[in-house]
Amino acid sequence: MSTQSFEFRLSATDGNARRGTISMPRGEIRTPAFMPVGTGGTVKAMYMDQVRDLGADIILGNTYHLMLRPGAERVARLGGLHHFARWDRPILTDSGGFQVMSLSALRKITEQGVTFQSHIDGSRHEMSPERSIEIQGLLGSDIQMQLDECVRLPASEDEIARAMEMSLRWAERCKTQFGDQPGKAMFGIVQGGDVPRLREQSAKGLADLDLKGYAVGGLAVGEPQQVMLDMLEVTCPLLPAEKPRYLMGVGTPDDILKSVARGIDMFDCVMPTRAGRHGLAFTRHGKINLKNARHAEDHRPLDEESSCPAARDYSRAYLHHLVRSNEILGMMLITWNNLSYYQDLMAGIRGAIEAGDFQAFSAATQAAWEAGDIPPL
Repeated sequence: MSTQSFEFRLSATDGNARRGTISMPRGEIRTPAFMPVGTGGTVKAMYMDQVRDLGADIILGNTYHLMLRPGAERVARLGGLHHFARWDRPILTDSGGFQVMSLSALRKITEQGVTFQSHIDGSRHEMSPERSIEIQGLLGSDIQMQLDECVRLPASEDEIARAMEMSLRWAERCKTQFGDQPGKAMFGIVQGGDVPRLREQSAKGLADLDLKGYAVGGLAVGEPQQVMLDMLEVTCPLLPAEKPRYLMGVGTPDDILKSVARGIDMFDCVMPTRAGRHGLAFTRHGKINLKNARHAEDHRPLDEESSCPAARDYSRAYLHHLVRSNEILGMMLITWNNLSYYQDLMAGIRGAIEAGDFQAFSAATQAAWEAGDIPPL
């Protein structure tokens, strides 16, 4: 049931893995949750009705992209992002900080914020912590993220510390700008790169702000998986147990399983949609590259047991043909399959935690992936 406030309830744990529910006015978010990425107000190659029917409780939008095109004020005049994109469930918006750092041609970072040039047309813009929250409010976001500075790894410890400390100060400013918005939430973002003591300092500083939720940022940016997992083991125990935890930009099914085991509740990643547009399918049997000629006469579907029509009703041979012919339908069907797999994976994780069987579920899922797809007949 939805509520007029923002509430997070834990209903089961299995080791450090957590099963919970976020309740908001626009609906419930079952955790662990995977949020399909709708960067510019669209989950690429998908209808919003399909995304909803696959079991997604929440999607992600991006402040940077939407402020540049079509513009936050325009979206507000058109009724907000939910109405604009025809999505009536919760939306989380990234602050735009990562995109400013990674996409902008020229940028200048000061204590006040970031001045940058658009990657689209070179126009100049300013993004302060206050402006980021203002834009997210104009979009109508249900969960808003603080503006932070994300440093790509590897980086010097001094550079990581400077960015982390600035991000902490920006979090305070974002909290002040956000104010009291019943039914909505602002999350802080733990930074600190691959330096444990800096992760600890960031987590403790954000916990002192008593925010409604906490994200772990600055990971999955090129570092080995073990570094990411080590940082989660440092960070998660320092975050309030009664608040949701979100690992930003992650990831593969293996990343998700191992991160859930360390206490993460929410995920987002472009991987399933991006892979779908490039002919790579995710299934219970592992990844299937439909560009490969070995699928040219394979009459089997991707997964005959799936509830998703894209996985169940179309042959690999047909999907191979669509991919090799660069047909839009191929991108749509494989993306549909991939998001279905991810939502099925999350449902399986939630069920396994409730049953106290998460470790066995995780091991079986990883073993099936390592075994790979069955060779063609």
